[in-house]
Amino acid sequence: MTLEAFKRQLETTCTRLVRLAAMGFPGAAGKQQQQSASSESGGPEVDGAKHNSSALVRRDSQSHPILALCAELYDQDSGSLQLKVINYLKSRIGCETGFLLLVSQDRAHVCCQVVGNSVLQEEVHIGLRLWCDCEIPEAHKNFFAVVIQNNKSYYLEDIPKEQLDDIVSVLGGSVDIRSLLCVPVTSRGVGQVVAIACMVNKTSAANFKQSDVDIIHECFRYTSTVLTSTIAFQTERMLKNQTQALLQVAQNIFRKLDDLTVLLREIMAEARNLTQAERCSVFLLDKETNELVAKVFDGLPTTSNEKEQPVEIRIPANHGIAGYVATKGEMLNIKDAYSHPLFYSKVDEDTGFRTRNILCFPIQDESGTIVGVAQLCNKINAAHFSNFDEDIARAFSVYCCISIIHSLMYKKVQAAQARHQLATELMTYHMHVPDRGIEELTSAPTKRMEDFCPNFDSFVSVPRHVADSDTCQAVMFMFDDLSLTKQYRIHRTTLARFVLLARKGYRDPPYHNWSHAFSVAHFTYLCLKNLRLENYLTPLEYFSFLVASLCHDIDHRGTNNSFENSSGSALSGLYSSEGSVLERHHFSQTVCILNREGCNVFENLSEKEYSAVLDIIRDIILATDLAHHLKIRKDIEAMVSQKKFDVHNQQHRYLLLCLLMTASDLSDQTKVWKNTRQVAKLIYQEFFSLGDKEKSLGKQPAEGMDRDKADIPQLQVNFLNIIAAPVYKAMEQIWPNECGVLCKQIERNISNWKTIRQKLENKEVEKTDRTIFEECLVSDDE
Repeated sequence: MTLEAFKRQLETTCTRLVRLAAMGFPGAAGKQQQQSASSESGGPEVDGAKHNSSALVRRDSQSHPILALCAELYDQDSGSLQLKVINYLKSRIGCETGFLLLVSQDRAHVCCQVVGNSVLQEEVHIGLRLWCDCEIPEAHKNFFAVVIQNNKSYYLEDIPKEQLDDIVSVLGGSVDIRSLLCVPVTSRGVGQVVAIACMVNKTSAANFKQSDVDIIHECFRYTSTVLTSTIAFQTERMLKNQTQALLQVAQNIFRKLDDLTVLLREIMAEARNLTQAERCSVFLLDKETNELVAKVFDGLPTTSNEKEQPVEIRIPANHGIAGYVATKGEMLNIKDAYSHPLFYSKVDEDTGFRTRNILCFPIQDESGTIVGVAQLCNKINAAHFSNFDEDIARAFSVYCCISIIHSLMYKKVQAAQARHQLATELMTYHMHVPDRGIEELTSAPTKRMEDFCPNFDSFVSVPRHVADSDTCQAVMFMFDDLSLTKQYRIHRTTLARFVLLARKGYRDPPYHNWSHAFSVAHFTYLCLKNLRLENYLTPLEYFSFLVASLCHDIDHRGTNNSFENSSGSALSGLYSSEGSVLERHHFSQTVCILNREGCNVFENLSEKEYSAVLDIIRDIILATDLAHHLKIRKDIEAMVSQKKFDVHNQQHRYLLLCLLMTASDLSDQTKVWKNTRQVAKLIYQEFFSLGDKEKSLGKQPAEGMDRDKADIPQLQVNFLNIIAAPVYKAMEQIWPNECGVLCKQIERNISNWKTIRQKLENKEVEKTDRTIFEECLVSDDE
């Protein structure tokens, strides 16, 4: 309804009231009756009635005050109209105070805007509990619900004492109730109770009478139309304001698409403001795991530092209120949280927050696709969330859905750009193998294992003694010796191309290069051959282990995960949200090689087997992140110490693979002292180069990366004692005969580093890199 239409309706109503008064009230002339009759028949007297309406009101206001009241009901604010009506009733009936309760459109609550002579700053809302359930005894119902349901007047003596609380809550406890009259107001237009008029404390008598009820009925016979029209107009105006607010919300949230976490915080804030809620939580639906994921909560911090990545909170997608909404796609408006069977009160107990009511709605687009759930708690200044709040939430959810989808899409575009940049860089750098190289490798004369290095199939062998030109042929020999080539029908050219591309995939930092990859793959070969792992692993795990070890550090840049994250590199942009940035990149590049034409050594597997192999390789490569190893070390130690390895237990096999991969990755520490010392030199060259990069970016490197502060012998002792030695001791517990030699060599190397440190402390030699790595401070063992 527009403002002009409202004014026309108000004027028409007043004119009709004047005509009725002229027809029936004392002092009305026959001419006035004729005018009324003519107007009913559509005669020209209608215009005369309009022009004379003000005069008639003044003339008859003294004979019947209702006319004066009708003449004053021109306000566009429902509170002002109610104030005039209540003051009129107080005057006519003779009572201390009164108030009017308006019934909501959904008939779920009543609200009071005016009490006595005052318009309340904050509306009082009272829920109509169980008002429509006729089977519930009236004694257990809300009093106002009883008045509406029965549609009859009630006096103080009719009201049970325990039900007076609702009336006291409206009056604020400032009035001592001696007498009371509650009269339902029915709209002739809809035939339903639209309000309850309550008058308190009769002044001219002890109790209210039927004549007082008649006065109230007479008053609203003429004023209810104006009052309901004004409320409808005010509701429309509020809807218009909310629509404008939604447009502003759309502008606000669509500015935050570049960061999903910031966007979710913005959505939470806007949802609170639109519905006047105390708190809001937003969950996104992870369809792969069928879980609801939240990174930000109202009142529940998920990280101690805003700059840190927030901790994800995951719950099953069918759990609790949010799970129900996500599964059914239906909005839930819960008026009493603690009475709802899906409400989980433990969160309130842990946080001290008291949840009264909840509005939980799906975040979905117009086609019904659900991307998440928003949960609002505790409507402010109201008993619960209204139908109007539900309508706002439905409209808001569409904006939320669009913004979240675009944010996720934006992130995917960024990831695709970063992936494209990396792929282009990788391909340009070294991803090309000439056919001539493949032919030379496949046609080279077959070598025996002792041709590569002494004791090639023993843990005491040193793979770094294998000539660089023989390493690719040695890898092919390992595949053949383990019968993998024959078992999985791998073509020679396919294996050769795969091995050469894997070698090409490694850059040339001092340590994480092809030589390291070959050493790790060789130790894996030794484990597979000497530890009889076919009795511990499935055939696919057995095969995948060797491939993963060969590719575990492909495209390593001589940095670490901390540096990649802090420097905001392309790798960080692609993988930082998942953790283990470098390891995930190594796996990605492994898959890229396997997907190259003529390179897939798994080409004869079924689609299901190939998918399983990729999962196994991923888990093995991720296990090379020492942070991951430290997380699962207790589980490994528990499994080993209890001697309860179960080959049929997938978790046991996973832990064993992680243990063996870490052992392979650190295997240089199990070799003779001369090899260990030389490898340490390469490691610290790479570390110090990384430390220099961090210094150039204004960052302070860790002690082990700082060439000016690093105590190399002590760092090596700590690393071997804390990280390396426990790995090989765990292996020794499983295979005591085969792995005892590894633990003994570790102990010798620890002793040698301690000796060097003692000599440096005693200042027997100068503390320089050349002294530590090149001078023979400790005799080489053979």
